[in-house]
Amino acid sequence: MEGQSSASASAIEESINSRYSYWVREALDELPYSFTITDPCLPGHPIVFASREFLKMCGYSSDEDVIGKHQMIMFQQAGINNRRSLLDIRHAIAQETSIQLTLLNYHKNNLTPPFWTLFHMFPVFSKDDGRLIHFVGVQVPIMPKPTRSESDFSRMNFCENGLGFCRREVCSDTMAELERISSFDSVLADDTELADSLCKASDLEKQRAHTAMSTILSMLTHYSQLTGRLVSDKRCCASYMSRVGASLYISLGRIKQSFVLTDPHKTCVPIVYASDAFLELTGYARHEVLGQNSRFLSGQETDVSAELQIRNSIEAGQGCTICILNYRKDGSTFWNSLHMSPVRNASGKIAYFVEVQMNVKHENPNPRPEIRQLSVVGAVKVAVRSSGMIATCSNS
Repeated sequence: MEGQSSASASAIEESINSRYSYWVREALDELPYSFTITDPCLPGHPIVFASREFLKMCGYSSDEDVIGKHQMIMFQQAGINNRRSLLDIRHAIAQETSIQLTLLNYHKNNLTPPFWTLFHMFPVFSKDDGRLIHFVGVQVPIMPKPTRSESDFSRMNFCENGLGFCRREVCSDTMAELERISSFDSVLADDTELADSLCKASDLEKQRAHTAMSTILSMLTHYSQLTGRLVSDKRCCASYMSRVGASLYISLGRIKQSFVLTDPHKTCVPIVYASDAFLELTGYARHEVLGQNSRFLSGQETDVSAELQIRNSIEAGQGCTICILNYRKDGSTFWNSLHMSPVRNASGKIAYFVEVQMNVKHENPNPRPEIRQLSVVGAVKVAVRSSGMIATCSNS
């Protein structure tokens, strides 16, 4: 994988192998479908698998030209309707939902004319805790429709040449680019109408996309049984999981300290995100933590007044720092120097509370937040506000 560090190459390989086993790649390559699998939990949302048919369709000689690159490469230098489609796809990713639309694709070296495909993308979730694992993007070639008029070709050229950012946007994931795209709403609407009239997928092509999706999902489900890490196309957990979208989940996953995110708008203030370090500290699995109130770490010798102080701080919308005796899953105790802070969204309203734990040797009656705890709070706040801005722009 040229241009990648060994660490990222290893993570990309493990994205498939650890979830479905090593043998799944060969089985997937035997399928007669053009598709890619991407991992939204890795930086850049890279492609981690590209089928043989996809490589052939787009003119790539090997998957090394594709694996590890940003997932938007599958749209091959966006054409007529891809600017609006790009926003729709990003919105679907943020909402962790399926999407089906038509795309105009380009061959790698422009050796063949642009071609239309029916693009169907669907999420794959962990059956254990409902976490988003992968996205699968299937592309079904659409049979050419009758020749377009000269005016249609003029509009095509205007889209590709007059609006110089049309092709570059697929390689960008910045807010600035999204704002530039959104500013051309009137042109986008016209182009979408043109795309619909020029190339509409037939019922047969839609059925092919559905068949491909079902077959790929069935194979992924089968091979996930070999590793004991089952997957599903439906989230098998409570609704509180939807409080943290894919983009925010990815950002939070990069923070290595022990912390949880809670939802103060729910009656029991449930935990909606728990870091890997928190799971390691407490001994619980993620599905045992999500949906719980942080009080589940309390035990017989936990100071009730400390719990009351935490609850009062949440009700007042204020932060606090406190040392409290907590219990791990195995029953052992530890002194938790807990720093808690409200987290506001892009509009300034409290969206979550972040609770950062620190295992200390003994009780401290007057604890102060450590620098690393404040760093976690800062990183969480940036992640929440950024995810809110992206969602707002996607909806515009």
